[in-house]
Amino acid sequence: MKYKKNVWAWCMYDWANSSFATTVLAAFFPVFFKTFWNHGVESTVSTARLGLATGIGGLAVALLSPVLGAMADAGRAKKKFLAFFLCLGVLSTGSFYFVPLGGWQAAVILIVLADLGFSCGNLFYDSLLVNVAEKSEMDMVSSLGYAVGYAGGGILFAVNVLMTWKPAWFGLAGASGAVRMSFVTVAVWWFVFAFPILAFVREESRVAGPLIAVIKDGFDRFKRTAMKIKRRRLLWMYLVAYWLYIDGIYTVISMATDFGLAIGLSSISLMLSILLVQFVALPASICFGKLARLIGTERAILSGLAIYVCICGAGAFLLRTSTDFMVIAALVGIAQGGVQALSRSYFGKIVPVDEAAEYFGFLNLVGKFSSIVGPILVGAVAFWAHRAGVSSHLSSRIAMSSIIVFFIAGGWLLFKAESARKLEEAAVHG
Repeated sequence: MKYKKNVWAWCMYDWANSSFATTVLAAFFPVFFKTFWNHGVESTVSTARLGLATGIGGLAVALLSPVLGAMADAGRAKKKFLAFFLCLGVLSTGSFYFVPLGGWQAAVILIVLADLGFSCGNLFYDSLLVNVAEKSEMDMVSSLGYAVGYAGGGILFAVNVLMTWKPAWFGLAGASGAVRMSFVTVAVWWFVFAFPILAFVREESRVAGPLIAVIKDGFDRFKRTAMKIKRRRLLWMYLVAYWLYIDGIYTVISMATDFGLAIGLSSISLMLSILLVQFVALPASICFGKLARLIGTERAILSGLAIYVCICGAGAFLLRTSTDFMVIAALVGIAQGGVQALSRSYFGKIVPVDEAAEYFGFLNLVGKFSSIVGPILVGAVAFWAHRAGVSSHLSSRIAMSSIIVFFIAGGWLLFKAESARKLEEAAVHG
């Protein structure tokens, strides 16, 4: 299908910021946090610190998202807010270069700020979906965005991995210097490729008035939107379902590398596995968009959740070798992009277009409260299981498998939400 220039410009922001999700969140930050910024620290302690850092960042985003979204809708200022958080994320990511050996406290502060820029920027990016696609196109456009993102994130990550393996080719002294320089390349990549969305995606302008009036209007809109969600069974049930199953997905993304290191896999195997996820997820995202057309968005999401149940259930205990991890990575690649893309488009189709940023602010809040619970739960289970006398390897496996309940409960509530949607449609047309 041929898409307009504004659709491709919107998708390019996924190309831009996916480098942060891949190189920083999924790969180099967890490894560097464990081996460089927590040099000499016991594995379970660094895992707990990583979970704490991720949770703090998630809490900051969760508290800000709904009001920020309402403020953006009040002034038709989604792109302005996007530009601000883009700059925050870019500057924080580039600053990792300057954090010294053992400086885990500074690394925690920067990852919180960088995640704030990444996640709040995504709030406004996601809400612009309604400005570039009709309801009938949202599944495919959202899936296309994720596919483009996996391509962009995968290409830069491949370069970053090569930098760490062959630092001399890039004029770098060693692997640690290459990792630090990789953070800089992510910042530059993110900044440069964000320009198309700012230049070509349009939103209706509105005179916003003084800042204090916009803030007040934002809080008023936030309260009104909260009441609307409370009154609509479909919306609140979907948000609870999303909160549950996205918790598992975010936890897999943020803690998988740490889990691999904890059970003794090499960092090279882990980097290759993450790279595999990107290039498997690229066609898988498009395929899930097409699958949604055939069987419905809700059933396609449930199919992806079933894959995650297998990954975190049997996979957490059966995984032994680097080859096993590659198989798990391929399964994650199949499910990850599809579930996230279709969750975004499903929500876009059930919220009012003129209030999209407000509603996506709530979606972001729900997602970030999920990213608080999951990583902290994994870190806490690993820590206390080890304290109870369980080996480090088995503690990590128990911790990762504990999140399976979120996929099962979230899938069940999504099914109930879809039933509520059909009842709403029947009431409107009947």
